[in-house]
Amino acid sequence: VQLQASGGGLVQAGGSLRLSCAASGRTFSLYAMGWFRQAPGKEREFVASISWSGDNTYYAGSVKGRFTISRDNTKNTVYLQMNSLKPEDTAVYYCATDRRVWATTLTQEPDYWGQGTQVTVSS
Repeated sequence: VQLQASGGGLVQAGGSLRLSCAASGRTFSLYAMGWFRQAPGKEREFVASISWSGDNTYYAGSVKGRFTISRDNTKNTVYLQMNSLKPEDTAVYYCATDRRVWATTLTQEPDYWGQGTQVTVSS
C-alpha cells in the first residue's frame, strides 16, 4: 500500500488549505482512511477519519467545525479541507489507513502511513 500526501504549504491564520492523499496498491473503497499530524516537540495526534463508505466521519475536538474529511473512490483519494487555520494547526500532516476492511474509523496505530506534508500557519 502506498500513500502519497500533497497540498501542504504556508498560509496565514484564517486561511484555508486542502490536503490530498492518493492511495494505491489495493482496493481503495474497502478501507477507512484518515489524517494525523505531528507538531514540533509534540506527539503525533489524530485529526480526522472517514469510513470505507464515506458515511461516517470523525474529528478531533480541536479541528471539528473547521476541517472536513472526504473521499473520492473513483480517484482513490482522500481529502482534508482545512478552513479557519490557526497557528496551532502547524504540523506535518500524515494520511493513514489500516488493514481492516469495511471499518468505520481507524485504529489508534494505523498500519500504513504516507510520507507527510508540511502545513505552516503564520500569525
